[in-house]
Formats: sequence, C-alpha cells, structure tokens
Amino acid sequence: MEIYKTKQEVNNRINELKKQGKTIGFVPTMGALHEGHLSLIRCSKRDNDITVVSIFVNPTQFNDPKDLERYPRMIDKDIEKLEAEKVDILFAPDEKEMYPEPDTRQFDFGYLDKILEGKHRQGHFNGVAQVVSKLFDIIPATRAYFGKKDYQQYLIMRELVKRYMQHLDIEIIPCPIIREKDGLAMSSRNLLLSPEQRKSAALISQTLFRAKELTNMMSVGELKQFVVDTINQNPHLKVEYFEIADAETLLPIENWDEAKEKIGLIAVYCGEIRLIDNIEFN
Repeated sequence: MEIYKTKQEVNNRINELKKQGKTIGFVPTMGALHEGHLSLIRCSKRDNDITVVSIFVNPTQFNDPKDLERYPRMIDKDIEKLEAEKVDILFAPDEKEMYPEPDTRQFDFGYLDKILEGKHRQGHFNGVAQVVSKLFDIIPATRAYFGKKDYQQYLIMRELVKRYMQHLDIEIIPCPIIREKDGLAMSSRNLLLSPEQRKSAALISQTLFRAKELTNMMSVGELKQFVVDTINQNPHLKVEYFEIADAETLLPIENWDEAKEKIGLIAVYCGEIRLIDNIEFN
C-alpha cells in the first residue's frame, strides 16, 4: 500500500493513474476503522481499478471540543486493516496539511443541512463539506463511497457534488449500514461506551426494527412516540430526536402515504456518547 501525507504527492499519483485509464474509488474516513468502513472499501474494490482511503480527523466538523478530543485515533491498527484489505493508496495528512490557513467557506444546502443533525450539531455539515470538497479536489476519484448510517450526510454529499463540484465527475455511492450481532450500527464511537452502556445501546436498533414491523398498526405520530418512549425507558439512553421523513428529501411526513420511500432517523445519547441510526420503511 502506498502512503502519502501531502496533498501534492497524492494528487500527482492519482492523476498519473487516471492518465493510464484507471478508475479510482475513494473512501474518506476519520480512522478508527471498523467493519462498516471495510464494507465501503470492499464496494470500492469491486467497482474500481484503484481504491484510495483517507484518514483525517477533521476538526471543523466537531461543534463540541470534547467530542473532538475523545474521538478515537489508532493509525497503526488502521494501516494494518487497510493492508489486509489490499487498499492501494492511503492519504493520511495532518491538520496543517489540510488547513494551512483557516477555511472560512460557507456552503448552502438549502434546508437539508438545517434539520435533524444540522439542527442539533450546528456547523457540522459545513465542516464536513469543507473537508470533503478539499479531499475531492486532492483525490479526483471516479466514485466516492459513504455509509447509509450517516444518511443525511450521504444526501448532503450528493448535493455538494451537484452544487459545488461540477468541475469534477465524481459519483456518490451509498452503502448499507453494517451492524454488530445485536443490531447496533457500527460506529467508531462505540469504542467509547462502557460495557453496560454498550449493552443498553443495542436497544436503539432493536426499537427501530420493531417500529418497522408496526407501520401498519400505528400512525406516523404514534410510531414516533413509541420509539422515543421505548428507548427513553432505559436509564442509559436519552433520545435527542427521532423523525420519520421522505427518504429522498428528508422532509418530515405526517401520514404514511405522503412519500413513496420513507426513513426513520434517530440520535440518542448513551451517557455522553452520541449515537445515530436509521431505518428504511417500505
């Protein structure tokens, strides 16, 4: 695996490969890699000649300094996992390389970055857009891969390419949520949970799966209340939001017939650790 730490070196290498007619798959990450990340890598390897992974804990997308400080960093273990997956190129810059000067750009995604995660983590998606737009320019890939666990982020990445990255021809590919055996959506933040919290956290996905079974028996409002009440009964868990929305627009729905494809999106605090998940309703 080739490892690059500077923008210029990795950009030169990618352009060289593209001139050879190679297709490039790109998986941007913040490290602390787990099976969810590895599934994205496998999708990229299936679709492309070359797979590139970036590892960079991006400070501009954290609205809570403690959250940034807590975020797990384990670059040596990550490199071992990437080599086992036969990744071609790793781009692992430091903060000075990515932000030689402060990035003051403001992105506008309409209402899409102001609801749900955007409402509760103000500035988060602007920070994501800052770093990903930089990465897309550095690594002008054929396809970029994002997990559906961060569903709102996936939609915003699609919008980023459409509104701001028209000079590049990058296709945004969504990949399914990868779950632990008990259903908990895989996340680097799961490493921060105590054993008791980790056990409680499984209730989030279990409740979402149960909600999917109840769509024919409850109204949208009743189902939302059921999910919130069920999870909040656990003393380790506190729902920040649960919304049922149109899966294409993320506009909330009040009746099941309002949207062809519907999705339930949730954020839950497990102690001080914030977890997100979602479930697609047919």
